Parts: sequence; structure tokens; C-alpha cells
Amino acid sequence: MVEKILFVDDDLNILSAYQRQFHKQFHIETALGGDLGLAAIANHGPYGVIVADMRMPGMNGIQFLSKARVIAPDSIRVMLTGNADQQTAIDAVNEGNIFRFLTKPCPPNIMLKTLNAGMEQYRLVMAEKELLEKTLSGSVKVLTDVLTLVNPMAFGRASRAQRLVRKISADLKVDKPWQMEIAAMLSHLGCIMIPEEILAKVCNGINLSESESRIFKTHPQIGSGLISNIPRLETVAEIVAYQEKHFDGSGVPCDGKRGEEIPLGARILKLAIDFDSLVTAGNTNAAAMGTIRQKKAWYDPALIESLERVLAAEIRTDIKSVKADELALNMILAEDVKTLSGMLIVAKGHEVTPLLRIRLKNWLKIEKISSHIKVMIPVSAEK
Repeated sequence: MVEKILFVDDDLNILSAYQRQFHKQFHIETALGGDLGLAAIANHGPYGVIVADMRMPGMNGIQFLSKARVIAPDSIRVMLTGNADQQTAIDAVNEGNIFRFLTKPCPPNIMLKTLNAGMEQYRLVMAEKELLEKTLSGSVKVLTDVLTLVNPMAFGRASRAQRLVRKISADLKVDKPWQMEIAAMLSHLGCIMIPEEILAKVCNGINLSESESRIFKTHPQIGSGLISNIPRLETVAEIVAYQEKHFDGSGVPCDGKRGEEIPLGARILKLAIDFDSLVTAGNTNAAAMGTIRQKKAWYDPALIESLERVLAAEIRTDIKSVKADELALNMILAEDVKTLSGMLIVAKGHEVTPLLRIRLKNWLKIEKISSHIKVMIPVSAEK
């Protein structure tokens, strides 16, 4: 992707001068005033650096860059003004999170240095973002693949919840959706400490005894404690800790938080896990939603509406039986995969990954599993 710079000013001659001066070094685009600048960011971004004049009619530079920060938080923002008073600089930095504050007229060599520094800062920001969203997410994916081998029931449940969390996050256009997905992927990490018979009851929709329920309710805090040791996953750890917290403030942890005080990711995860539990227990989507609406005090009303939209937009799937050694990546298992002796290898709802495909092929080689496995395939994919 070409790294671009956007200049915003109310003087067309100044914009033309910027284009002439810097077009050889950068891909330059211009916008005449704040409104057109915001439209350019929304329709033609992203921009590595955004440079705006302070004195513009209708929308001044501080107002423009503050709005630009909301639309394009990763872009580096630079303010230009002929009024070099201290308060303007303070407002520009505080309200627009400005990278540089330059006075007019700005010599071309100073502007060039600023643009180079801004672009370098943008590359650092994007590199860190890629590290968090791709490298870290990929590392967590490997971790969950390995944990699936240890506890297939718990991580099958987490895998199903993750897909719902991803869809709800996309529907709501949440900020940093990767945090939501990683939290879902690791939501059942604490279940490695839970007895298998309790997990079996939970995954099959069987009511727990009071003592079993107390044991199961410890898993969010156990998982959160483990995740908090991983750098940059503090928010994820908090989401995992609050995944059993109800919107009305009941549930665990018992700390008085309620409503929107509970992390958004935790509210989404709670709804996704409970919906999956209802469907796994044999309820239709409609019946599961009916139960959730009856317990509406447990859930964020806006998220219930989002889940309904997500379910209405889902692509219909067919159940197909395919050979175990012909499983394709991203297929969804429609049934538990067990050995011929009945041992669970991977729970239904799990997405086929390279590691899982290798594992199943190895089981097949020693004739410990069925040669055919049922999977869900979107109807549209076969047309």
C-alpha cells in the first residue's frame, strides 16, 4: 500500500505549492477545508501523515484534527498556524494529539524534515499494530491449537464462541477487534484446572451441583491470571476475568461493576458463550435467543440486537461427510471427532487448522478414527 500524505488548507494556492514542493518525495493529496479533508480521510485513506492549517473557516485545524483522530487514529497529525501563541499550541496538542506544531510560513526544509519524521513515526505505529494484530494473534492461535490437544471440550467451546465474537465485533465496528478475538480464543484457558467431568456437564448443557458450579466459576480468574503474564494482553486478561459477569452486576467477579462498567469484550463474550451453550444443548437459534431474551438482565441489550442481526445474516450451511485426510482449512467440524474407543480428540464447532489436520491424519494412519468426518460447508461455496 502506498503511504500518502494529506494537506488540508483553505487556500488553494498553498495546497498547490505543497504539491509542487513535495510530490517527488511523497504521494501528496490535498483537501480544501476541513469538511473535504474528513471526506478524503473516510473515502481515500489511510494517510500516513495529515497536515492541517489552524485558521480555516467553518472548522479550524484543532477541530479538524480532533475529528480526523477519531476516523484515522493511526495517522500522524501535524498543525500549521500563523498564530504562534502558547494556548493554540496547547489546545492543538491536547485535543488533536498533534505530532508536530509548526508556524507559518514554514521553510520547505523544515516541512520536509517534519514529513519524514511523521512518516517514520507512522511506520513504527503500523509495525506495532501488525505485531499486535497479526504476530501476537498468530502466536495465540498456535497456543490454543496446542491446548486443544490437551482439553478438546473446553477449547472447542472457545472456538465456537470466537466466531460469534468476531461477527458481533464486526457488526458493532468495535475498536481493536483483535483483542476481542484473542479473549475468546483464550476464554477457557483456566479450564485446564477444571475436572473433566465438570467440563463435560457444562459442554453438554447438564446442570452443575452447587459445589461443581463453584469450581467451574473459578476458571475465568485462573485464565485471566495466566494471560496477564503476557505483555500487551492486559485488556484481554480483563475481558477473560469478566466473561461470567452479568449486565445487572450479578455473577463473578463480585466487585460491584455493572452495565457499561463491565468491559465491552466481556459483555460480548458472555453473550456468545451462553448462546453457544444453549445451541449445543439442542436448542434452535430461535429458542436460544428466546431464552436469552428471558434473561435480558444478564446481557447488554445492544449486544442482543447485534447477535440477532448476525444470526439473520448468517450464510446457510450444509452438513457434508468428507474423508478425514481431505479436510480443508477453515471447514467447521459438525460433530465431535472421537477415536473408535470413544476418546474425544476434538469437539464439534472447531475450525480446521493445519495442526488439527495433521493430527487427524496421524490418527487415521493408525486406524483409530473413522475415515469420514461431518463438516459444515456454506451453501454458497458450492454454487
